[in-house]
Amino acid sequence: MEAAFGRRYTRAYKDSRPWYERPVYYKGNRFNVVGHGAPVRMPRYTRAFDWELEFGILLGKGGRDIARDKAHEHIGGYVVFNDFSARDIQGREMGGRLGPAKGKDFDTGNAIGPVLVTPDEVPDPYGLEMTARINGQEVSRGHSRGMRYGFEEMIAYVSQDETLHPGEFFGSGTATLPESGRDRRGCGVEMGRFLQAGDVIELEVERLGVLRNTVVPA
Repeated sequence: MEAAFGRRYTRAYKDSRPWYERPVYYKGNRFNVVGHGAPVRMPRYTRAFDWELEFGILLGKGGRDIARDKAHEHIGGYVVFNDFSARDIQGREMGGRLGPAKGKDFDTGNAIGPVLVTPDEVPDPYGLEMTARINGQEVSRGHSRGMRYGFEEMIAYVSQDETLHPGEFFGSGTATLPESGRDRRGCGVEMGRFLQAGDVIELEVERLGVLRNTVVPA
């Protein structure tokens, strides 16, 4: 339908118009971030604990009202990112249209690593293969070319009348590829599969390495 009549007339556009019009994002708690190899504590209040296959950037230079064509100069490095989620709680909270709150905000809820890779080592950040494994079994496959908005667009948008600082982090959003099939989506909620205590979750992004964490009970 999109090919015949244009995106404006599709159900996807009507249901998710803000996502098509501008970068949609939320801000997380920096104190909840852990690194490669750190245990991730599953919140006591969830029965649907999920992973997200992502990568992200750390700013090397701050600024305000940053132009789109200058935004790449502010990227200090790239890193693998796992944005853990309590999906059952998130689903209830999002009905209030104010953000995920406790669906995303809990100790050890964000993991980054294993290393920060400088831009000179990543010639094309939008040409990276991405995979996720649980206990050694591949469960997700994606690609960074699937990003609706690049990091440069995000930086330009967020920095409008707002000063950004070195060390701030931007995540890509969940990566996936339609051709990977429904059983290889970028997060568990898209497949009806969730993490359990004892699971080892690994995210691998081409050129950036493997981020590995073990899920433990709260």
